[in-house]
Amino acid sequence: MYILGISCWYHDAAACLLKDGRIAACSEEERFSRKKHDFEFPVNAINFCLEEAGITSKDIEYVVFYDKPIRKFDRILTSVIQNIPKSLKLFYLAVPLWLKEKLQFKRKIKKQLGIDADKVLFASHHSSHEASTFFLSPFSEAAILTVDGVGEWATASLGIGKENNIMLFEEMRFPHSVGLLYSAFTAFLGFEINDGEYKVMGLAPYGEPKYKDKVYKVVELNEDGSIKLNLEYFSFTYSTDATYTDKFLDIFGEPRDPKSLFFTEKSGYFSYYGQKPENYIEQQKKNQYYADIAASIQDVLEEILVKMAKYLYQKTKSKNLCYAGGVALNSKANYRLMKESGFENIYIQPASTDAGGAIGAALWAWCQVLKNKRVEVMEHAYYGKEYGEQEIVDAIKENNLKYKKIDDEQLIDEVSGLLSKGNVIGWYQGRTEWGPRALGNRSILADARNPKMKDIVNTKVKFREPFRPFAPSVLDTSVADYFEVDKESYVQRFMLMTYPVKKEMQKVIPAVTHEDGTSRIQSVIKQYNPRYYKLIEKFKEKTGVGVVLNTSFNLKGEPIVNSPGNAIKTYLNSGIDLLILGNYIVYK
Repeated sequence: MYILGISCWYHDAAACLLKDGRIAACSEEERFSRKKHDFEFPVNAINFCLEEAGITSKDIEYVVFYDKPIRKFDRILTSVIQNIPKSLKLFYLAVPLWLKEKLQFKRKIKKQLGIDADKVLFASHHSSHEASTFFLSPFSEAAILTVDGVGEWATASLGIGKENNIMLFEEMRFPHSVGLLYSAFTAFLGFEINDGEYKVMGLAPYGEPKYKDKVYKVVELNEDGSIKLNLEYFSFTYSTDATYTDKFLDIFGEPRDPKSLFFTEKSGYFSYYGQKPENYIEQQKKNQYYADIAASIQDVLEEILVKMAKYLYQKTKSKNLCYAGGVALNSKANYRLMKESGFENIYIQPASTDAGGAIGAALWAWCQVLKNKRVEVMEHAYYGKEYGEQEIVDAIKENNLKYKKIDDEQLIDEVSGLLSKGNVIGWYQGRTEWGPRALGNRSILADARNPKMKDIVNTKVKFREPFRPFAPSVLDTSVADYFEVDKESYVQRFMLMTYPVKKEMQKVIPAVTHEDGTSRIQSVIKQYNPRYYKLIEKFKEKTGVGVVLNTSFNLKGEPIVNSPGNAIKTYLNSGIDLLILGNYIVYK
């Protein structure tokens, strides 16, 4: 039986295909369209899933959408009516679009895939999040927490999962939203909503949480972790282009200019900014304030989530926690959840944003609607498209590039040596990763031992904000040698949690040690990525260090590369020293 799950029309559109309850394929639409966070109907991702399984749409038993559009439309209409006349622009922009497209999912499926309406199902937004994490977890029983911006009405949910069933018992509802609270500060700090939240997390260690009292003027935190926003300070209930009001600015002051350079006394001035500005000290002080605001909202977020998780633990007494929703990608908060909530084990869906809703919707139908047993644990995230050798060769020749093909052993030896000598490597292998993290198949690699490598990669390759950290890939057998970890966890495989770097190792792997002494690690398991494992293993043989710097294979503002052509384009438009496509070494 084939079940197709779809998420779209908000952000991170995606498709996932289940075959008899197992994942056959899944991918975000952005990987094909090359539009970051593409929200449109994922026709390319759907086509890929069908091609990967070798089927046509006629073979699909059910199509499942990750949302209930009528409920969401009800929320939007309610917000419009409650906020007239301020909401009139929202009405004119949103309502026609909903009537024309977003309420016509069955018609869209009929037109695109030729599938009749009686085969189309709708899961609720948070049911999709819940299913995406619990039904792929290693736990037969677990407490379930989902936290995001907003689904239909729910903004967070608490539940319990047992075998193939999930029971929701509490939820927090719009407009009171942890995700939207954090997004308001994301916008205030000059970053794009639904894209820049992780930048706030990266900025926070450069500041101190001095302004938590100001944050708690706009949000009230209850003992059970639920919150109540003071809506005098927020405009997202009625505005199409702003999340906070002038009263918010009365408390927090002037928003950060998105184009301004970031530097503080702690960070120092980054050389690739060029010559220091005349008002250097003034800008430094202003930046420090924004870093302190970032630290404050990050600390408040962590306090909210810890209280929420503690309450959930008291309600369920489970030793296991499954977690999803966009907020679940805040890896720093996840560490505190693990340490302070009372749960012994935690599993987080690698694609916790709306993209993960596609896989959750399909699993919801398989387990909850059709009453089938769970049959799979998500052991890895390599479910995207793989391109063949001929496609690699064609892309190389099309760009008139020099290349050579070598066998596996020689490839590993040569690339590990190049890394140890300071080269930045574009590493392109196998199937694309599912979710927002590059996990060794679509990665840019460098030497984690080099204290200058963070600036080198930012300057030569990523062209991004210098305060953002890079992640380490580490052999699963070596994790405890470098990081403060109690035990192995699935979250370590997917870069979903930051861990303290051991003090004696911070000077050994400085390029992947963030300002606060932590790293968002990826443990590499030989069974699921043998070539990447062997590369790090050989690097360790040569250098004595079983860690490499790993960042996503993309330039600032672009999705992670998907095809060989994407990889070559990024290679040619950056300072990457060498490109590895499968067994081919490509030279500029």
